[in-house]
Amino acid sequence: MKKIISTQNAPAAIGPYSQAVEANGFLFLSGMLPIDPANGQLVPGGVKEQTEQIFTNIKALLEEAGATLRQVVKTTVFLQDMSLFAEMNEVYGRQFTGDFPARSAFAVKSLPKNALVEIEVIAAIA
Repeated sequence: MKKIISTQNAPAAIGPYSQAVEANGFLFLSGMLPIDPANGQLVPGGVKEQTEQIFTNIKALLEEAGATLRQVVKTTVFLQDMSLFAEMNEVYGRQFTGDFPARSAFAVKSLPKNALVEIEVIAAIA
């Protein structure tokens, strides 16, 4: 059985998908973009600012599900260009305490709304 998780404190889905889905003791977050949920726009600035906003959005969804970043077991990072990796990684590394989750990172041709970075998350919540 699955449960849909949503919050107004993270950007609304911009397509036919859910912000997050809970199933079998795991929480699957859709790819988070650096969108300010208050105005629906990309945050100004570069990849550091965008990564900060993404983690604000991720934390809001985790909180809605009763979880925290400590429960994240896997992330996938999509970057507009791998030259942005070091700056993204600087912000990313500050988000976690203790053990880091597993991670994959990819450069992609483009991202929705022309974002520089998108991050998806899987958390163990059981």
